[in-house]
Amino acid sequence: MDRLSRAVADEVRGRRRALGLTQQDLAELAGVSERFIRFVEQAKPSVQLDTLEAVLAALGLELRVVPSGSSGDGAR
Repeated sequence: MDRLSRAVADEVRGRRRALGLTQQDLAELAGVSERFIRFVEQAKPSVQLDTLEAVLAALGLELRVVPSGSSGDGAR
């Protein structure tokens, strides 16, 4: 699994837990299956970005792409 997938997985899992949500709760909020949430949190390489975006939005997160070595928030 690549660094980006692992970073997204860790952020999603951490945010979900901080909000006190189960995987099923998050799935319902994002309009996706619980299986998809498991795949995101396991950093599965087959995760579709458009569906991932719905999960991130449900958690109040967004995915950003920034130039390498930038001093911003980091690549998310």
